[in-house]
Amino acid sequence: MRSIVCLMAVVCLVFLSSAAVYGQGAGSGVQIKLPEPKYDGTVSVEKALKERRSVRVYKDSPLSMAEVSQVLFAAQGVTEPGRGLRTAPSARAKYFLTVYLFVGNVTGLKPGMYRYEPKGHVLVLVSEGDAKGWLYKAAGQAPIGKAPAVLAIAGAQDRATNADWMYLEAGHAAQNVYLQCVPLGLGTVVMAGFNAEAVSKAINLPAGEKTLYIMPVGRK
Repeated sequence: MRSIVCLMAVVCLVFLSSAAVYGQGAGSGVQIKLPEPKYDGTVSVEKALKERRSVRVYKDSPLSMAEVSQVLFAAQGVTEPGRGLRTAPSARAKYFLTVYLFVGNVTGLKPGMYRYEPKGHVLVLVSEGDAKGWLYKAAGQAPIGKAPAVLAIAGAQDRATNADWMYLEAGHAAQNVYLQCVPLGLGTVVMAGFNAEAVSKAINLPAGEKTLYIMPVGRK
């Protein structure tokens, strides 16, 4: 009887530790205000287009909060608060995307999974712990493991009456991230060669959301 009780206790501990990583764990829901993004820079659009490349190897150094802020703004930041328009175009301005940030090594941010909220330009903590490691295991893409941060772009397939719309929108957002990385001296790469269902399940996406792209980000 005692051995059965001990076994049940161990199972409970494992379940709770998993929930802390991927469920609504301790501290989830905490909002973190990001630094205000810059609206001009030293690199022209033309130069960024010329220098844009896919980068799969990153230096072993942290990203700053300012860099993370700028990259997230490029992906889905609000550019016209009155109408809620964003940096990337969306069919009928429906905005089917949600961008998640997986932190491994960002100064000022604990490792974990965060949701980017364009309105207010804030991060919302989803779960603490090695969320990036679980994303890496589920996706099986080597650059994820070494990157200090990774973006996962998810689409609201339950709202997209035409599935093509959310894929097109994801492409627009991804190109924005590519171009923004150039003046920051960062590199990224778009990854779509993964099992979307397995990844969405591993990172515990809300029902109706599907992982479309994964973009590791790091210093070149």
